[in-house]
Amino acid sequence: MFRYLIQKLKNNPKKIVFTEGNDERVLEAAARLLSGTFLTPILIGDPEEIHKVAEEACLNIRDVQILQPSTYDKMDAMVEKMVELRRGKMTAEQCRAALQKGNYFGTMLVAMKEADCLLGGATYSTADTVRPALQLIKTRPGNKIVSSCFILVRPFATGGNQVLAMGDCAINIDPNEDDLVEITQEVVNCARRFGVDPKVAMLSYSTLGSGAGPAVDKMRNACDKLKALDLDFPVDGEFQFDAAVSPTVGRLKAPGSDVAGRANTFIFPDISAGNIGYKIAQRMGNFDAYGPILLGLNAPINDLSRGCNAMEVYSMAIITAALAD
Repeated sequence: MFRYLIQKLKNNPKKIVFTEGNDERVLEAAARLLSGTFLTPILIGDPEEIHKVAEEACLNIRDVQILQPSTYDKMDAMVEKMVELRRGKMTAEQCRAALQKGNYFGTMLVAMKEADCLLGGATYSTADTVRPALQLIKTRPGNKIVSSCFILVRPFATGGNQVLAMGDCAINIDPNEDDLVEITQEVVNCARRFGVDPKVAMLSYSTLGSGAGPAVDKMRNACDKLKALDLDFPVDGEFQFDAAVSPTVGRLKAPGSDVAGRANTFIFPDISAGNIGYKIAQRMGNFDAYGPILLGLNAPINDLSRGCNAMEVYSMAIITAALAD
């Protein structure tokens, strides 16, 4: 999968902002990116501190671009633009103060087209990464919410990789039917970026009416609304997970379905199910889990786990950049 993404970026190189430039894991990922030609890292922070951390870790970041908010020569223009984007909700003084923080400063670099995408969260919380994105990057026209998905990858014994998509596992706590319709379309678009030919299962504790309850109705109604659209991918449900992935169970519980037993893109009813589901696949199914990948924004802004390692930072940087148009 990554070979495909790197080749895509070689054909159209991008710039990515790292909001925590003094973090050793970020620096290791940046050093690795600097050895290639497909993705240029921009580090935010104090240059002296960043170079000290890199030197202590024996990392070569000699040619990296480092931007420090307190000395940034375009700060006045950035403040003016941020005031415009906040539409009266923040004064110039408040914007200038916020821009001293790496999360807001980095997000504005993307908003002002100084970079193509951003990766944060090595030390920032998810909320501190997502909030500036919602305020400054905003959702794409036609989108009402920001959602997320995870891409899960594991090798086949016969060669190649099995690639799955799951959403929403990180952002929307209890999406309604219309939210689920939007989430599904965004997850499908994301899955295709990673070579998945989406077959979408709307998951529940019920398969086509075998159970009852508001959560079942929500998934069934969302599925019906999706089917009423002019889609170019199959979607079905509501399905229990076994009916979605097991051909034997799928034939028994949902005969005639184009998705049952063959699903590779999974939409969960709420964040609890989604978060538990992807982590079970990761820890017990031996999948590598990449995400959360934020969906619905005007530019790719992604969040790391604070427990990430340098390889995960590097991988998420490639994934984030691959989503940039």
